[in-house]
Order: sequence, then C-alpha cells, then structure tokens
Amino acid sequence: MAKAHRKPVDKTQGAARFAMSVDVEDFFQVWAFSDVIARSDWDGFAPRVGDATQRVLDLFDRRDAKGTFFMLGWVAERLPGLVREIASRGHEIASHGYDHTKSFSQSRDAFKADIVKTKRILEDASGRSVRGFRAAGFSIDARTPWAYDALREAGYVYSSSSHPIAHDHYGDPTAPRAPHDHGGVIEAPVATAEFFGRRFSAAGGGWFRAAPYALSRRLIAASASTMNGPVIFYFHPWEIDPEQPRIDGATLKSRLRHYVNLDRMEAKLDRLLGDFHWGRIDEALSLGDLRSEAA
Repeated sequence: MAKAHRKPVDKTQGAARFAMSVDVEDFFQVWAFSDVIARSDWDGFAPRVGDATQRVLDLFDRRDAKGTFFMLGWVAERLPGLVREIASRGHEIASHGYDHTKSFSQSRDAFKADIVKTKRILEDASGRSVRGFRAAGFSIDARTPWAYDALREAGYVYSSSSHPIAHDHYGDPTAPRAPHDHGGVIEAPVATAEFFGRRFSAAGGGWFRAAPYALSRRLIAASASTMNGPVIFYFHPWEIDPEQPRIDGATLKSRLRHYVNLDRMEAKLDRLLGDFHWGRIDEALSLGDLRSEAA
C-alpha cells in the first residue's frame, strides 16, 4: 500500500469504543473450503446462514448490542428479507463483495464492477445507503494499489479490510493499527494488541474460538487502551452453528480452523457482548447512523 496515503485519523471522539461486525456468509462459502467447493456448486447446498443470522440478531437484542453486518451480495440476492430484518433492528448494512472473491485475485475493473453490483443489491434490499466494505479474506493489500480509489468512485466511505498482523493467509504486520485515510476512504483495521513489541489479533474469528475467553478479553482490553481508534471485532454466523454439515476433502488444517469450538462460540460471544458495550462501525468512526432511504 502507498505509505503516502497512511494518514492517521482519530474518528472515535464521542463515539463507540467497541465496534462489532458480522461477516454474513454461509458455511460452504468460507475460504477454508474454497479448494474443494466451487462457486458453481453453492446453489446445491441447503442454506443455513438465514437461521444462524437470526440467532445472532436475537443475541444482540438480548445484550442491547448493535453491529455492522458485512453481507455477500450472493446471500442478499437470495435472502432480501434477511437484509431488511438486519436493517430494521438498527444494525448497519455493509458490503462483503458479491461472492467472496479475494480482491487481489481481481483486476481493477472486475473489483469495481463487483463492489458496485453488491452495493446496489444491498441498498435495494435494505432501503439504506451502504458506506462500508470489507474485502474477503482481508485481501486489500500491496497487490491492490487501486482498491481505495475504486471504493471511493463507487461511493464507499470506509473499508475494514486490514488485519495488520502476520498470518499465512492475510495481513501486514507493518500496517497501521488505527484508522487511516487512503485518498478519501477511511481504512479501519480490525483489532490488534501489542505485547513486548509483537502484535496479536484481538479481532475475533477463529482466534476467539480457539483461545481461552480470559485471554481474548485481555487482548481486547489491551487493544482499547493502546489504539487510537475503535476496537473492531468480527465473526461469522456459521460460527454459532455447530450442527452444520461437515465438508469432506478439505485439509486437516482447514478443518481444524473451521470446526474448532463451534459448540462453545455462542456462549463465549454472549459473554463478550456483556463485558463490553458494542456498536456499529459507522458510528464508531463518527460517520453517524444513516437511516434514510438509499440514494
């Protein structure tokens, strides 16, 4: 990424300190299984994301939590009522791209077409303006120098597509931890904490399922105390669905990452929602809660 665009911006004064996000995709659409399940086969699976997301919404209601739901356009086309339900409960609708294609595997034109198409689908379904984007697999990086210009041109205001840690699938451990400006689009990274000069994820996902809750809570608290920006957490609806079908053919590493502690996730998440006060990313960035009809 062009270092000239990395201008720190403090968007948290008077805003929510902790921002919850949900990447709305089904169990068969995850990257852990992308080498054994083709996109052309997705319609052959019985969808489970609707019921799982309803459970997430009910859990949020019980804990008086709000969040940002990054939705695949593919899901929204098939479940427009789910998009409307999420918006009607006061949550932010944001884009996760159309079909979970990683940004660095697309050309600039293909990426632009994808984000424009998905924005239109989500706005038509929700009646809300869509301002946020999260790339599949946190895949906006040095290989996509055009991504933020394309997002700005498509009408997006912010991205949450950076996980600034070392990881075998994504991440840049030298990238900024706090929100920063890229030529008019804010990049709001998911949460990290630093101990003894090393960065650790405090952002959720498989890390949260695998780690003891006390450790995760400590990392989130440390992130809040050291970072100039909101603590952004993320998870997926399939992570609270332990009864989902098992996928054959994936590597042992992929199966371990996907299935570890699914049966414990909902209780851990409920505890997390009670320990911190969670809001939407747009509000945490002081963008306001835009509930008007989509333009």
